[in-house]
Amino acid sequence: MSAPTPPGAPAGSRFGSWAGALRSARRRDTPPGPGYKWVALSNTTLGVLIATMDASIVIISLPAIFRGIGLDPLAPGNIGYLLWMILGYLLVSAVLVVVLGRLGDMFGRVRIYNLGFLIFACASVALSLDPFRAGGGALWLILWRIVQAFGGSMLTANSAAILTDAFPARQRGTALGINQITALAGQFLGLLAGGLLAVVDWRAVFWVSVPVSITGTVWSYLSLRETSTGRPGRIDWLGNLTFAVGAGVLLAGITYGIQPYGGSATGWGNPWVLGGLVGGAVLLLAFCFIETRVAEPMFDLALFRVRAFAAGNLAALLTAIARGGLQFMLIIWLQGIWLPLHGYDFEDTPLWAGVFMLPLTLGFLVAGPVSGYLSDRFGARLFSTAGLVVVALSFLGLLALPVDFDYGLFAALLLLNGLGQGMFSAPNTSSIMGSVPAEYRGVASGMRSTFQNSGTALSIGVFFSLMVSGLASSLPDTLRNGLTAHGVPAGSAAHAASLPPVSTLFATFLGNNPVQHLLSAEGVLDRVSAAQRSVLTGHTFFPRLVSGPFHHGLGIVFGVAAGMALVSAVASALRGGHRGAEDRPSPAAQVTVRSER
Repeated sequence: MSAPTPPGAPAGSRFGSWAGALRSARRRDTPPGPGYKWVALSNTTLGVLIATMDASIVIISLPAIFRGIGLDPLAPGNIGYLLWMILGYLLVSAVLVVVLGRLGDMFGRVRIYNLGFLIFACASVALSLDPFRAGGGALWLILWRIVQAFGGSMLTANSAAILTDAFPARQRGTALGINQITALAGQFLGLLAGGLLAVVDWRAVFWVSVPVSITGTVWSYLSLRETSTGRPGRIDWLGNLTFAVGAGVLLAGITYGIQPYGGSATGWGNPWVLGGLVGGAVLLLAFCFIETRVAEPMFDLALFRVRAFAAGNLAALLTAIARGGLQFMLIIWLQGIWLPLHGYDFEDTPLWAGVFMLPLTLGFLVAGPVSGYLSDRFGARLFSTAGLVVVALSFLGLLALPVDFDYGLFAALLLLNGLGQGMFSAPNTSSIMGSVPAEYRGVASGMRSTFQNSGTALSIGVFFSLMVSGLASSLPDTLRNGLTAHGVPAGSAAHAASLPPVSTLFATFLGNNPVQHLLSAEGVLDRVSAAQRSVLTGHTFFPRLVSGPFHHGLGIVFGVAAGMALVSAVASALRGGHRGAEDRPSPAAQVTVRSER
């Protein structure tokens, strides 16, 4: 017997009957089955995996992408395209997750999450069909990456809240641990996937998201259920505007601050950069003032009265900055020095850098679920704090390594760093999400994601600036002396040495031979002997030449990262022990926390 045809559907319409049955099966008053929580975990984990992978997948594949659209990313006028390909996605993710979490609280977390999967799928298709070349092609990719980030933000802003609703408190840490560690591992898996796919075709970097996002869209619409009642409210338009513009201007100022300005290696003296930093900070202060005055704020500052929520987010912000610095510095270290010294062509280093960084991802994947499970039994403070201490020790270990290190020890330190971050991230997320009442979980998830995504975006400006400052003091003289010693005319050597260190960093970051990049424009390589040209463009000349200045900059970076990890550990230890907030409606200003375990 066929299913009844719903009102309004054509008689005998199988589609109408199927749609009616589907709507009936998805009614909110029909409680989900006992296996629903695992469906929610698998779908939301797929969502955050593809969202975070796409945040990093273009980093490794940028050389292939720009070659594919016929654009030199290292030309002075094109460095902005390169930066915005990376930072546009991170900027949107940092700015929009709070409001999208708030919308999930108001209109349904699953509804916003499902729409995010659909937007992400459409943007993935558009990215793979870029019809333009050169600057137009780059702008097409940047704009659709922003749209893709909008969809990805809808996924990440609501996934933790959906899981917190679906799982009981005794299993919540395990579920959130799997979800969070998958999200973090996705950042590093994206590096590996980008390297592998860019070898096939630059469009394949975006193709891979299409079947995954379409499958996830269909699956989420068919399987996910609204298990919480939406809380009616109004959108805080003034708060949204000041936050979005303030955060956007601030992060844009940081983005352009790492680019050279005038005769300086960085742009921190650029009046536009200074104006962006000051203006962004003023708007964010205005945002904080506005949020204390409106009836239904976007960013519920009252939640920071909960010690576990405030301490957990502070620790997450500092850890995200340190983790982002680690990711970029390891890529430059491997691609610019270690891999060429060991016989790898510069063009092949992006792929192999991703491969040699796998111990870091392995550490995430092992420690995350285990620490999430154990934190359900013994509390989050012990595991989160101990994990951050392990992270700090691994940074100090990396700081002690020589530039041309033994890979076994390097891999062990990466594994240790991954284990420490896994120990921290899962319990910390569970602690943050479990410390607020159920009706505030969407906005709490968005606020947590904002701190994490902002930390990743800030890390680029912070650590690139630290590295450039370290290189600027010694790289020019080292480079000029090394080039003249191998037959390069003094004028050409001086010109190459005077170029901003950030160009050299980007060259290694993109898998280009930096010396070839510095000298080919003036035809210098054609004026030296074949033997000298072979040495200059070989695997070992540049790595050995810059190993001293680079190690100096690396010491500054890893020293700061270790300090951030230790401060994060202190914040984590001060969170207090708790079981979580009462699962009942209550004003954010009266958020209550259960007693310590």
